[in-house]
Amino acid sequence: MIQYVTGSTIKALRERKSYTQKQLADLLGVSDKAVSKWETGKGLPDITLLEPLAKTLGVSVAELLSGECVINGNRSANMLRTKFYVCPVCGNVIHAMGEECYMLFATGMA
Repeated sequence: MIQYVTGSTIKALRERKSYTQKQLADLLGVSDKAVSKWETGKGLPDITLLEPLAKTLGVSVAELLSGECVINGNRSANMLRTKFYVCPVCGNVIHAMGEECYMLFATGMA
């Protein structure tokens, strides 16, 4: 049987959040014995628990399934760097992906 999520992944993510098996079980509405079975490979979480499990552990479902942390390697247009500016003249909201866009707007070159 091919496992869609490994126990070592669940255990590592649980420990990273400093949860006990009981705490994780309580958050998901399952028994601590179920969490223990997942981590030892004697059982798997129900497919309906994947999204709540991933959310509780602070990862995406894709990260939970792959067991690898997904890092956004795009540094030039990273959505984490996005900024919103309000034009002081007309009140329009401007979406900028970096400081250069704002500087063009601020200097009237945009």
